[in-house]
Amino acid sequence: LTHGGDDGAAYSSAAEIGTFCDRLPRPAYAAFELHPASDEWFEVYAVEPRVWAIYEPFQWQEVISYLIEGEDAAILFDTGNGIGDIAAVVERLTDKPIMVINSHNHYDHIGGNYQFDSILSVGTDFSLSKATGATSDSHRAEVSPEALCKPLPDGVDPATHGTRAYRITRKIVDGETLDLGGRTLEVIRIPGHTDDSVALLDRANGLLWSGDSFYAGPIWLFAPETDLVAYRESVAKLAALAPGLNAVLPAHNTPKADPGLLIELHRSLQKVLAGDVEPVSISDDHVEFRFENFSFLLRKDYGRL
Repeated sequence: LTHGGDDGAAYSSAAEIGTFCDRLPRPAYAAFELHPASDEWFEVYAVEPRVWAIYEPFQWQEVISYLIEGEDAAILFDTGNGIGDIAAVVERLTDKPIMVINSHNHYDHIGGNYQFDSILSVGTDFSLSKATGATSDSHRAEVSPEALCKPLPDGVDPATHGTRAYRITRKIVDGETLDLGGRTLEVIRIPGHTDDSVALLDRANGLLWSGDSFYAGPIWLFAPETDLVAYRESVAKLAALAPGLNAVLPAHNTPKADPGLLIELHRSLQKVLAGDVEPVSISDDHVEFRFENFSFLLRKDYGRL
């Protein structure tokens, strides 16, 4: 299972995973100019003034991290899979002090944390457990030939690839505002996908960074740490923000989405949890509920709420 897919469909077989490279580039990127800060692993796009999407197109997760710059400081929202040198990319984009905030602490969003000195977190037990670092079969699968569209950068060993340990330097709370100088970001707790999931909101410019709680593709809601009750409440919170937004900036696949999709997300999830939508079986353990612009991946035993 991957976050990839087209039109909300998951890659549900090895054959489909093997063709994801052929589906690139995604048409959405034609609207943006490739930035010279790009390198052999990361493609960088200016998606808003002083906002850069740092995209990993050559790996099946298609993770997008974001550098959000103010006049005095910048926030790096997620640090990717730990495959490329994201710190070097960031240094080419800004000389401002960098604070890292992770949308949540799954390994494909915290891989470059170890390269930074300032890491802000809501600091749940789940967050803290991931900061110690780890190497596992799941980590190694992220750098397997099936997961890649090109050779790995120098220095990445498929046999030992994992998350390196890092230090959380400050705790943040729901509703906290971060003044970057000429840009203020609000931290919004949106537990569900994980208990430490957060969004960032730039009210003045109508921008919302949604992490893995929304993106165009199959949204993962089957992990042991996923709480569907909390996710339903968080999706309602995001949908309520939609009228004041100009764009949603997700953490996978494509860097911009129509805020109206948050309302569609909420309505669709309600139908799924009420049992009003028929699932598609994609494995012995998982089902998918497919909609036009996204889908939900759940365990077969998810139950109704």
